[in-house]
Amino acid sequence: MLAVLLAIAALLPVPFIVLSPGPTFNTIGEVDGAPLVEISETTTYPVTGALDMTTIREEGEPRSPLTVFGALAAWVDPNRAVLPRELLYRDDQTTDEVQQRNAVLFSTSQSNAIAAALNIVGEELIEDVVVTAVIEGTPAFGVIEAGERILAINGDEVRSPTDVAEDVRGEPVGSTFVFTVEREGQAVDVEVVSEPKPDEPDVGYVGINVGINYRAEFPITFTLQDIGGPSAGMMFALAIVDKLTPEDLTGGGHVAGSGTIDPAGAVGAIGGIRQKLAGARGAGATLFLMPEVHCAEAAGHVPDGLTVVPVATLAGALDALTAWRAQGVLPSCPVS
Repeated sequence: MLAVLLAIAALLPVPFIVLSPGPTFNTIGEVDGAPLVEISETTTYPVTGALDMTTIREEGEPRSPLTVFGALAAWVDPNRAVLPRELLYRDDQTTDEVQQRNAVLFSTSQSNAIAAALNIVGEELIEDVVVTAVIEGTPAFGVIEAGERILAINGDEVRSPTDVAEDVRGEPVGSTFVFTVEREGQAVDVEVVSEPKPDEPDVGYVGINVGINYRAEFPITFTLQDIGGPSAGMMFALAIVDKLTPEDLTGGGHVAGSGTIDPAGAVGAIGGIRQKLAGARGAGATLFLMPEVHCAEAAGHVPDGLTVVPVATLAGALDALTAWRAQGVLPSCPVS
């Protein structure tokens, strides 16, 4: 009986997440026959080599069950990490919620990458006010969709996210708002009636999050599907710069990297740096651009044959690529 109970226990899910190296994607290459970053209706330049974005695989709830055996196998693998589930997710967080959040973060990283890249190359930047999320069970749910551009409220043009908040909060609870949104290229009017805000009952609330989406005067399209999170931002920005400038950023070499990016070009922290280093080298990269905040975490875990360069900004990453092509001195992490 004890053996049976132990066998059953070994097959039950455990509250851990396993991180493993995931696939890499060349941001200046193609996915399923289409450019991963497609730029049209403007002058672009030939690119060579690879600027790989790196990913990690996750095993464990809320994505998939993880057993004791799975956790133990990962524990002894130097390229994998076992983390308590609560470090990454709330106890009540569902798979759908995780996927929705990661999709929003991925979309935001693309928007920020456009802003950072266009600032570097000197192209005009357009800012749109968009719906970044619609909360289930609120007045806007099923009426307004995430990703839609908000053009006006009650006929008044919307110029910033602040306009939306001020309009809704400035009217009594129960007010009807006519949102003019851009849907499939057309301006559409939809009505939303405000309800009491959960934590401020006297304040009107429609249940949307609003932010800025950045775009160019010409189409920039990201074709990669079913990937989430914000950590590809820097590599997306580098791909845009590479295609919009005559300088060949890689010189035909194989570069990989990971890092969030903000509209001003600051490169920020990501998750799973050790797994991404392993995945990059496994895909053939010889240079890895890494947020400088991960120097301590990456120490002692750099695969043979991979040069790791810490960067803090998109401009710093471009400087590092220039030095690498010239076989010059590259920035390095401080020696502890």
